[in-house]
Amino acid sequence: MEALKNLQDLVKRLEEKSPFYQKRFKEAGVVAADVKTMADFEKLPFTDKSDLRNAYPLGLQAVPDSEVVRIHSSSGTTGQPVIIPYTAKDVEDWATMFSRCYLYAGMTNEDRIQITPGYGLWTAGIGFQAGAEKMGAMAIPMGPGNTQKQLQMMVDLKSTVLASTSSYALLLAEEVANQNLGEQLHLQRGIIGSERWGDKMRSRIAEELGIELFDIYGLTEIYGPGISIDCSEHDGLHYWSDYLYFEILDQETLKPVPMGEYGELVITTFRKEGAPLLRYRTHDITRFIPGPCPCGSPHPKHDRIIGRTDDMVKVKGVNIYPGQIDELLKTVDGVSSEYLATVDHQEGKDCVFLAFEIHDGVDKQGIEAEVKRQFKSRVGLSVIPIANPMGFLPRSEKKSVRIIDRRFS
Repeated sequence: MEALKNLQDLVKRLEEKSPFYQKRFKEAGVVAADVKTMADFEKLPFTDKSDLRNAYPLGLQAVPDSEVVRIHSSSGTTGQPVIIPYTAKDVEDWATMFSRCYLYAGMTNEDRIQITPGYGLWTAGIGFQAGAEKMGAMAIPMGPGNTQKQLQMMVDLKSTVLASTSSYALLLAEEVANQNLGEQLHLQRGIIGSERWGDKMRSRIAEELGIELFDIYGLTEIYGPGISIDCSEHDGLHYWSDYLYFEILDQETLKPVPMGEYGELVITTFRKEGAPLLRYRTHDITRFIPGPCPCGSPHPKHDRIIGRTDDMVKVKGVNIYPGQIDELLKTVDGVSSEYLATVDHQEGKDCVFLAFEIHDGVDKQGIEAEVKRQFKSRVGLSVIPIANPMGFLPRSEKKSVRIIDRRFS
């Protein structure tokens, strides 16, 4: 089994070259030669973000300084940052995976890719650019913000692809509609990543910009964006099984869930040199999609990310994920894609306020009653619904906050 051989090679390399994992292996009594089966592999220790933070700044490095050509850092705003060193081969492999993503999205070297995610320590902007250059497409490295300039370049340079977060894509789509720019655009596709987004938001962006949308996934710890993407079938994201090993585990037992069930995604890097990772807990919630894809790709698929274990809030014993709210709102006619759930503790009990936007002419009281009924039916919890006019909730150039828990603040 090729995956097992790749995993065995990785564990052996970690044992020989990674001070970080040498210490972990010694503490856990792990010997590389003892990993003879997949069952042996599944007994190996996990790596979590706290381990990476404790290794700050370069405790993860598994090669000499002379082989490190770049560092990146996670985009999180809390706690010690995570620093990931890259070798030239890591950078090359990442560009190869990213260019493969573009090919799966139907792009060619004739495309013009307007890149709006951030540059610098964050992996997003430079990942989109490296993939574009690898496949020979024209990269337009705008970076975030300055929306009017973005729209001008989009029109003047005849951009055919928008690379963006979903929140910023929505902001751009609304501005295109407000300024009646639709007929001046040459956009055909959107490559959207960095945060989870629902069908209502997807359809609004696609309709306003007149484009086909593709989900792209990744995280700084595992190269960055570009480790999986959906194809033209739009039924799950293909991940690059020749570079990465995916597990989906029950977040409580940390054992594999049955095929097709949701759990926490855990990733192992086969080829990474600068900072290889073994059984890294992403805390992202997804599932494997079994069977071959009609697109003919040999690479397996996982579903869209429906949330994170740390996005989840528990209210009166009920787990609430942003993905559940997305799924609920998309079934209610007249409701927009934007929402904000606020959990608070008032008069001795927990309560959830669900603010959302509605289209013009929609009956406010009627739709609030329907959302409340749906939430109780689908999630098992009563909420206080608050319908607002379109544009009421804040838009973001980065990632939108969907759930705020004020109970402990």
